[in-house]
Amino acid sequence: MKPVSLIQFLIEERRAGHINAELSLLIEVVARACKRIAVATSKGALGGVLGEAGTGNIQGEAQKKLDVISNEILLEANAWGGHLAACASEEMEDPQQIPDGYPKGQHLLLFDPLDGSSNIDVNISVGTIFSVLRCPDGVTEPKAEHFLQPGTTQLAAGYVVYGPATVLVLTFGHGTHEFTLDREVGSFILSRRNIRIPGQATEFAINMSNQRHWQPPMQRYIGELLAGKTGPRGKDFNMRWVASMVADVHRIVTRGGVFYYPLDAKIEKQGGKLRIMYEANPMAFIIEQAGGAATTGRQRIMEVQPTGLHQRVPVFLGSKEEVELATRYHLEAEGAQA
Repeated sequence: MKPVSLIQFLIEERRAGHINAELSLLIEVVARACKRIAVATSKGALGGVLGEAGTGNIQGEAQKKLDVISNEILLEANAWGGHLAACASEEMEDPQQIPDGYPKGQHLLLFDPLDGSSNIDVNISVGTIFSVLRCPDGVTEPKAEHFLQPGTTQLAAGYVVYGPATVLVLTFGHGTHEFTLDREVGSFILSRRNIRIPGQATEFAINMSNQRHWQPPMQRYIGELLAGKTGPRGKDFNMRWVASMVADVHRIVTRGGVFYYPLDAKIEKQGGKLRIMYEANPMAFIIEQAGGAATTGRQRIMEVQPTGLHQRVPVFLGSKEEVELATRYHLEAEGAQA
């Protein structure tokens, strides 16, 4: 079977009426930028890109050199293309406007330029996450409030994982698809079409070091998984935790499983750990389009109305039956307390 490139796939999507020309070109620009990030990450210590940048992002987190480099690559690539009205980055407090003199488009781009960057110095997979929204009609200078749309309004979402292979996973709301970068020709090639995540799971990803801070429903749920064959679930589960959301989610997209970053006593005041606009919404869109589920433990992630660009939420995502069970435990506990 003849290989299908990302560009060919985008043409197919345009012909099917799933996307317009502007969105197709925007995805091409993002993919090219991610190829540049892949080159930067692959150089490691030889490229002088490891270590701290000596700066902090809007969340007060120390930035790695590659955080800054990846952010600049994405901003530069998207400034001149004419496909965007504005973009927003996890690394920046406010949206980035398109510079004067450049054409503007009808889309809004949000991205986490280098998810899992705390792992870069130890050579563990990291990635880029992105989401595309439509700019509201009549808005020429989009502000933060124009980005605050629920995940159900996303036109596209994707991530790129920089590992042994560079892999792009993408959805336009008509299935989830995977592309692998062919380094010899420099193109992303379709490697899996219409990915499906199994409804059941035998693997779970969670940061067990936070167990003492978890709420009772999560303690109950994880306790059942750890009990294995002798417990109420009647089967053994394995735990996996990379501490890079892209890497953990890509494992689920590849072979099933669940990912949890629940609300706990340590992060309760900030509402969660992961950012809804840059991480939770795009990953939820990808997972749902692959037949999985994604909730906050109380409601569907993509139905949450965001209140801030850097708002955080709990995240439960992956195999549908497991996510629904963990969510039910939380809702039952809240009902018992009411």
